[in-house]
Parts: sequence; structure tokens; C-alpha cells
Amino acid sequence: MRIVITGASGNLGSALLRELTGNDHEIIGVSRRAPAGPPAGVQWQPLDLSDPAAREDLVQTFLGADAVVHLAWKIQPGHDEATQRLTNVIGADHVLTAAATAQVPHLVVVSSVGAYSAGPKDREVGEEWPTEGVPSSVYGRHKAAVERLMDQFERDHPGTTLTRVRPALVFQAAAAGEIARIFLGPLVPTGLVRRVRPPVVPLPGELVIQAVHADDVATAVHTLLRTRAGGAFNVAAEPVLHPADLAHALGGRRTGLPLAVLRGLADLTWRLRLQPTEPGWIDLAAGVPVMSTAKLRELGWRPRYTAVEALDELLLALRGRKGDSRFPPLGSRRTDRSANY
Repeated sequence: MRIVITGASGNLGSALLRELTGNDHEIIGVSRRAPAGPPAGVQWQPLDLSDPAAREDLVQTFLGADAVVHLAWKIQPGHDEATQRLTNVIGADHVLTAAATAQVPHLVVVSSVGAYSAGPKDREVGEEWPTEGVPSSVYGRHKAAVERLMDQFERDHPGTTLTRVRPALVFQAAAAGEIARIFLGPLVPTGLVRRVRPPVVPLPGELVIQAVHADDVATAVHTLLRTRAGGAFNVAAEPVLHPADLAHALGGRRTGLPLAVLRGLADLTWRLRLQPTEPGWIDLAAGVPVMSTAKLRELGWRPRYTAVEALDELLLALRGRKGDSRFPPLGSRRTDRSANY
């Protein structure tokens, strides 16, 4: 199978390359910067999806492909939503348009739990839950906008199989450098993670989240490619992580904290540029629903890692803020202030 992967050098992209290489697939990786040492057998096409001039190059790259997997996304610069949108929404539109022009038979777009509207934390919801995002979150707004682009694509191109993948928070050790850089910034002492065990960790009760290992998302995408299954699929591992679980993972005991206080602190430190995570991420974590993965499991997918194991792997790797240095986005150094794929 000839498979083109956009955003192939990022967190999910690197995991998907591990999953697909060696399985008799022809893989073409697309990203703004080629890795220093791409996996054997992977062809690389440096392209900036946000550049309108890249659309024709995308068409040529997609010609003859059996499938295109779209992963490219940008989270930073956090104070410049317009720059993020150029990649996240306009870039996605370029990919969809090029896939239609090249008549790619199967298009897999990796969305996120962040596309969902606010929902329940005490029960699971399926893929039919509304995807209007959390309005106060840039990430949620952009994910919702891409969902609308996909709605239009399905109406205009009913002969193309379109698959939407909506994973929970995605963790792996190889992405520790990237996650520390784009979410925590240089002032957070990640070297103390697991070395200093705080007696209490103040967390709001609303922070109930799901997580999944990057390798398990890659396996899910591979399953969907093999089965040519269309539609939307949630991807998450068990168990659901509650505030007490998060505190335990950090080595302490959870104590309560009003959500408004945490959001206010995030907003203040973000505005002062003391840390790079805009407060909409707090709203997103507190608002998105708990997802059911029953639909994906019907295809035979099972995660190899629990959510706790995926989180523990990331926390241990955060000590050194090191990632897979072969891939520019995953390294610990900020070589490009706006790059995230």
C-alpha cells in the first residue's frame, strides 16, 4: 500500500512510521523539515502545508497513493492564533482539496477529543456527540473548523472513504522534549518530576481526562487503513484518569482547587509569557466528554498500554526534556518558534 503521511515528523507521525515501516508499505512522509535520520524505506517530501503554493506539490505527492493520513498540526506560537490557523485549518483544507484532485481513495484525518463540545465526565459518549469544540480554546475551535471541512468534503466527494480519528491525550517518551517545550516552557523544573514528591497536588475535580500511548494510536490508524473503515472513531486507553490519579502519578495526594483559580493562574502566567499554554487548554480538559471506544474495538483494536502506563512513560521522560532528536519537532531545543510538526 502506498501511504502518504502529513505531519510525519511529529508525536503521532513518528509512532505511525514505526508502525507502518516493515509491513510492505510504501511510505511518503511530508513535513516542513525532513528528519535527520528518517526510518529506512521512508521517502521524504519537505512541504509547508500552510503555503498556498504547496497545493500543487501536494497533488503531485498524492497521485497514485492508496491512502493519505493527515496529522499535521500546530500548537505554538500560543499568542498567535492566526499563524496556528494557517497550518491547522487552511493547511487541512489544502490537504483535502489535493486529495480530491489526486483522487485518493482513502483519506484518514486525525482529529481529537478536543473537537467535541462540552460533555459528561460520568458516562461515555460515542462518535455522534457534537463536534463544535470548546469555544474558549484555540485548539478546540480549530479542531471543530476542520470537522466542518470534513463534513463538506463528504458531501462533495461521496466516493472517497473519509475516516476521522479522535484520540485522547497522546503520550510517549519520544515526545517528552516537544511536550515540555510547547506546553510547559523553560521555567517549569521538569527535572524534579518523580525526584521531588509533593505532599499534595491541588487539582480541580473537573479535570477528568483520557490518555493513550502514541503507539496505540498508530495501531488504530493501521487498523483503519487495513479495513478501509470510514466514519469517526474514538481512541483512548483505560482507565479514565481522575484528579486523584494525576496527583498520584506526580507522587502526591490530590487536594481540591477551584477550576476558576487554576484557569486564572494559567491566564495570568500566559499573558505575562511565563509559560506557553493558553488558558483555553484548562477549559478544554475540564469540558470535553469521556469517550467510548466501542466502535474501534469492534474492528479488533486493543491498546497495549494503559492510560496510566502512557502517562508514567511521559513523566519519566520529562525529567531530561529529551525526545527523539532525529525528528525536529520532538527534540528539546526550540529550533523554530512556530513549528510543531
